[in-house]
Amino acid sequence: MNPIISPSLLSADFLHLKQSIELINDSTADWLHIDVMDGVFVPNLSFGFPIIEAIAPVCKKPLDVHLMVVEPIKFLPQLKNLGVAVMNVHYEASPHLHRSLTAIRSAGMKSGVTLNPHTPVELLCDILEECDLVLLMSVNPGFGGQKFIPQSLDKVRRLRRMIDERGLSTIIEVDGGVNQETGRRLVEAGADALVAGSYVFGHAHPKEAIAGLKALCRP
Repeated sequence: MNPIISPSLLSADFLHLKQSIELINDSTADWLHIDVMDGVFVPNLSFGFPIIEAIAPVCKKPLDVHLMVVEPIKFLPQLKNLGVAVMNVHYEASPHLHRSLTAIRSAGMKSGVTLNPHTPVELLCDILEECDLVLLMSVNPGFGGQKFIPQSLDKVRRLRRMIDERGLSTIIEVDGGVNQETGRRLVEAGADALVAGSYVFGHAHPKEAIAGLKALCRP
């Protein structure tokens, strides 16, 4: 099985976002990953809803939105109205996670929960059935271009076992330090979806970088 590829817009050239969106549209990417940061939950700011509103009508790929913010669920109405496909909220920012995930599903989006590098996958034991997707951060969230944390591979394997033992179809997505080599190792460990930012948009031939990741296959 080949992985879902979700290039991260955070690493695109912000001066030429239209060209970046067109590149993604013409590539073999499956989704477009959009990081929303508030400078509180993570020590950085990214783009807000006006940018997503501008992107949504022209992007042909489903939008995979990762909310690195406090009180993420309050933004559900805006994301629903924009036709977002996947809404990711952080475990660490969601004290009422079951309520949040069921609300996301009820709004017609895939329910995603994100775990920081230090957060064990076992904490999802009682909520996994409500997760359409689990996003594992393989770097500390907030900045692009960071080095891949190798322990993430074991987290993927443990989560893969949890999902398979329950017969669930939950997608395992990984974000941070993904390139051809780390992507291969993640897919072999059981990842279903890869978020790649710097590797794609910093590549001399971004569409070839995407195609190379897309060609990876689980043994």
